[in-house]
Amino acid sequence: MSGTVKKEVISWIKTIFLALILAGFVNKFLIVNAQVPTGSMESTIMPGDRIMALRTSYWFEEPERGDVVIFRYPDDPERKTLFVKRIIGVGGDEVTIGNGIVYVNGEALEEPYIKEITQGDFGPYEVPEGSYFMMGDNRNKSLDARFWENQYVESDEILGKVKFRFFKGFKWIS
Repeated sequence: MSGTVKKEVISWIKTIFLALILAGFVNKFLIVNAQVPTGSMESTIMPGDRIMALRTSYWFEEPERGDVVIFRYPDDPERKTLFVKRIIGVGGDEVTIGNGIVYVNGEALEEPYIKEITQGDFGPYEVPEGSYFMMGDNRNKSLDARFWENQYVESDEILGKVKFRFFKGFKWIS
């Protein structure tokens, strides 16, 4: 192999190595890239969709009611399972569900994003400070906080706020 070819090969190896390090850094500290396996968030996010969440979303502000977030499932002792749900209650809130309506602190929650009304009566849930109560948008087919052993997600378990779907097609998530 000539010296020019060796230099070219080494240049390519350096470039690929640098790209891998940069991609790893971005994935570890700036974004969360996930595929949604179930229909628990229909019609906002469909099964098989790939979504992107920003880890930076909560560096300077707290998660808010209505945010769609990726978090570590609280009933997984290894904290490896990731879930995508909507924040319904924040620390200090009382959440109850009755007659197909979600109430937060006694007021009906306006939810234009849900697929259908919620079947069954649940709660009341007193959300501890620094924690969140999560539900899927497809309430009747969602394994969410109503059914978990550890019903609240602590703030340090939230990995990022979902910003958009990039496969199947592009869609902003708010």
